[in-house]
Amino acid sequence: MARTRVALAGSTGSIGTQALEVLEAEPGRFELVAIGATGRDPAALVAQAHRHRPAVVAVTDPAAASTVAESLAGTGVEVRAGTEAMASLAELADVVVNGVVGFAGLDVTLATLDAGRRLALANKESLIAAGPVVQASRRTPGAELVPVDSEHGAIHQCLRASADHRSVARLLLTASGGPFRGRSIDELASVTIADALAHPTWSMGPKITVDSSTLMNKGLEVIEAHELFGTPAGDAGHGIGFDRIEVVVHPQSIVHSMVEFTDASTIAQLSNPDMRLPIGYALAWPERIATPFGRIDWSTLGRLDFEPPDLGAFACLGLAYAAGRAGGTVPAWLNAANEVAVAAFLDGRIAWCDIPSVIESTVAAHDGAPATDAAAIVEADASARRVASALLNRSVAVR
Repeated sequence: MARTRVALAGSTGSIGTQALEVLEAEPGRFELVAIGATGRDPAALVAQAHRHRPAVVAVTDPAAASTVAESLAGTGVEVRAGTEAMASLAELADVVVNGVVGFAGLDVTLATLDAGRRLALANKESLIAAGPVVQASRRTPGAELVPVDSEHGAIHQCLRASADHRSVARLLLTASGGPFRGRSIDELASVTIADALAHPTWSMGPKITVDSSTLMNKGLEVIEAHELFGTPAGDAGHGIGFDRIEVVVHPQSIVHSMVEFTDASTIAQLSNPDMRLPIGYALAWPERIATPFGRIDWSTLGRLDFEPPDLGAFACLGLAYAAGRAGGTVPAWLNAANEVAVAAFLDGRIAWCDIPSVIESTVAAHDGAPATDAAAIVEADASARRVASALLNRSVAVR
């Protein structure tokens, strides 16, 4: 059997490094043909290239690309540079893992689907911000989208239990609750950056970890679930609206999500928290890998708890539902405002509890532009960033 050719965008990040561990655990099954990264850590990219010997390395930053090219001189590895470098990897592979963080992953998402390849999508922001545009690309012959998020990977697996997705009653996304589960609004007023980055169950990058602490990560996943499973181009294809996508807090992070069917049967996917499981699932689809990442010891599991989210203390979840229902370019504004606000928090410019305020004020200034094409999404993202940055500058100046 021919090996599956894999290209890995965002190879030096959390998803990228874990994807490489999956590939190493499955020798002979996959062929890593290309890796790419922004170039913030050129030494790590060079080390990956030496270890895995892909045919191509893509580096977004031209200066970092020069450094990488010098370090790989004589190895036979081709180094591609520039803003389109990572998107160009789609032409080389059977499956592309999009582990780029933030809106910057949009080009990789669209290029992969437009090339008729399988997209293993960890970059939820591109689907959320550009849902209508991505849906059109998903209709390209040969294109497949298999989610890498643990929650959406779980739903993808649960939906395999039914031949007719019209029998789906609800999608139930689980949330760990993050490091601040159970805290009141008053108690959240003084949390620190270190507090927000201390996730109790998952090891993720700083931006996603902060999103988890505000529950914006779950809000974005609600929009993503609608785009993946609730629209005509989605795998469900039968109109699962936002009123049938619910969030339940599950602190153990063992149940990764559930699907309830019309007869009240509920199918869940369970495993210990390990992102290598959904990564491996997306890489091997429609088959499965042989390595048991996340295996549960049922004799010691103990208990599984569930509770509703506190929408008063964690306003970002409600903001995401509202943006998803509004549609068009509103989710793009939500996503951009969140990225700007989280960056400001990590830089120490605003408090944690200011994040939803920045997002809400930014989205309130939405200009009504439709989501007609990729250029419109890029402009919506830029417009929202300008508004959010202006709000931040004014608030910091007032302080």
